[in-house]
Amino acid sequence: MKTKRHAKILELIQEHPIDTQEELLRWLKLQNYDVTQATVSRDIKELRLVKTLSADGRYRYTTGKSNATDISSKFHALFSDSVSTIDFAGNMVVIRCLVGMAQAVCAALDSMHWDGVVGTLAGDDTIFIVVRNENAAVSLVSELKKLLAK
Repeated sequence: MKTKRHAKILELIQEHPIDTQEELLRWLKLQNYDVTQATVSRDIKELRLVKTLSADGRYRYTTGKSNATDISSKFHALFSDSVSTIDFAGNMVVIRCLVGMAQAVCAALDSMHWDGVVGTLAGDDTIFIVVRNENAAVSLVSELKKLLAK
């Protein structure tokens, strides 16, 4: 029963902007789950649900795991709006950004987990990326330049 209830909770938080335990309890009761607030509280803890800020400015329960497509589209938008040039030397890639945007772009870049990237460092308007070798640098620069063209 607990497994089915957990599955239903995950389904409900995907379909509805649920922001309180009481609201989740009401939705579960509408789905014929006879549970108490204490049970809902334990379920939230066991499922490791967190409250995140939604697009409408309200907090809601989520699994905390972002959709990869959502991350990717946000990265593409941020990258194309903020980056001015991309170049490399050896196994180092240098990205120039609008003033104040390098750290945001770098954080987004890190969340994409690019192959061959050893590490990144961001200043105010410049990002340095160390990759495994020059071939990895050429490949990364090529992929990133495609994003600028879009």
